[in-house]
Amino acid sequence: MVSRVDVTPAAANLIRSLRGTHGPLMFHQSGGCCDGSAPMCFPEGEFRTGSSDVLLEEIVIDGVAEPVTFWMSSSQFALWRHTHLTVDVVPGRGSGFSLEAPEGVRFLIRSRLLTDDELAALGD
Repeated sequence: MVSRVDVTPAAANLIRSLRGTHGPLMFHQSGGCCDGSAPMCFPEGEFRTGSSDVLLEEIVIDGVAEPVTFWMSSSQFALWRHTHLTVDVVPGRGSGFSLEAPEGVRFLIRSRLLTDDELAALGD
């Protein structure tokens, strides 16, 4: 199955920990405010999404009861629609409002272009 967003094992471990503390989670890909273009993690529903946002993926993570939603603004998606995103985690405190900030780590995005076959499978 083709996806637009995946997570590394390290990110999955952190998501499991944050889920245990904060409940269901969501991501919104920042467009440049606060922590650059870092993925921001919030309790599900705390960051308001609407008609100007695109749900890229409902990420299934072993040990997390519900999928973790991953959102991006539609204007940013128009530029990134050909990109596969992988959520990773690295040492260092980010400067944003993301839930992992107090843990001394930060989420970041690793990206690559989607292949023609992947784009076709996604309907792009």
